[in-house]
Amino acid sequence: MAYVDGYVVPVPLAQLAAYRRLARKGGKIWIEHGALEFHECAADDVKPGKHTSFPQAVKLKDGETVVFSWIVFRSRKDRDRVNAKVMADPRMDSMVNADPKDWPFDGKRMFWGGFKPMVSLVR
Repeated sequence: MAYVDGYVVPVPLAQLAAYRRLARKGGKIWIEHGALEFHECAADDVKPGKHTSFPQAVKLKDGETVVFSWIVFRSRKDRDRVNAKVMADPRMDSMVNADPKDWPFDGKRMFWGGFKPMVSLVR
């Protein structure tokens, strides 16, 4: 069964284009190494909730938006294999080893995890 890595990150609106370029570059590397799908989505209809929400989860600041992302793999074992290859890819050095101050997002407020799909419906 498939496996999904999910990410949520705050991105300054002024850095959204730079984030998109970084995501496109990274996504191509993930796909090249075996990921089945790579998705990056900017918030369009997310509002603070009474108890929790996307904006609250990342402590969204004025001038920022939430980006929700996911990568689909064949299995968790395949995810682990693909991610190891991605992290060892020299093209990732400039992204992974850059000074966090130079990133087009706030990595300290980013969260992520791996998920086993429970229901998958496709038209």
